[in-house]
Amino acid sequence: MHVTVLEPLGALVTDLAVDALEPSQTAAVRTLLAEHGVVILRGQDADDDSLLRFLRSFGDIVFTTGETPVATHPDLNVVTNVGRTRPPRSTFHVDTSYVQEPPAYTALRAVTVPEQGGQTLFSNQYRAHDALPDDMRAGLDGRVITHVATGVTLTEDDECRAEHPVLLAHPVTGRRALYLSTPQRCVSISGMSPDESAQTVDYLFGMSIRPHNVLRHSWAAGDVVMWDNRCVMHRADHAGVVGDRVMHRGMVTDGTAARP
Repeated sequence: MHVTVLEPLGALVTDLAVDALEPSQTAAVRTLLAEHGVVILRGQDADDDSLLRFLRSFGDIVFTTGETPVATHPDLNVVTNVGRTRPPRSTFHVDTSYVQEPPAYTALRAVTVPEQGGQTLFSNQYRAHDALPDDMRAGLDGRVITHVATGVTLTEDDECRAEHPVLLAHPVTGRRALYLSTPQRCVSISGMSPDESAQTVDYLFGMSIRPHNVLRHSWAAGDVVMWDNRCVMHRADHAGVVGDRVMHRGMVTDGTAARP
């Protein structure tokens, strides 16, 4: 396995096939994800079966209610612009952060890459945390954000609200990351008034997505990209997409480290 570290986050990995991994390989990728947030595996000859075997090397598969499953592999869901009269909308977010135990990892497999556009953007939430003024970090220490579900249709049995630390200590690296999602899903910060909460969330979100803090990934055929939701936010750029964009997505728990 050969690793090229990217800036401002991410690692390009070659000589590793997306399929069931040996424990030592899983540990190495887990460490890369914790340290660099995103792992890009290019030129893969991967199908949905191999993607699922790869994901299960890291933990249990989880599926978000309301997403569209892959017809032949219901543990995965489809992310696509096909058949839409308007482009999909995407803002920076963390996957399924409105449950008590959100997925630790998400992976996308490129099924159909558009002729133009359709990049995915990732933000370095370690760097966002470290860039906060000292007094703000001190004031946020110990506080939690209440995350709520938006944009998905849930059943009455599904979780739709959860609290998570604003400053999250990653269980692998021990480093602190700024943990939030799109402001629409972050309804309050503990110990703050509604107005103060909204203003603080907007400020933190803006700090997270500053251009020098964001990796822009241009998709190529055979790409598989995995990221660590505990230190990364992401969004798709649907502006100016030419052609079909089809991705299959899988999410997984962390099989070795519980969230704090």
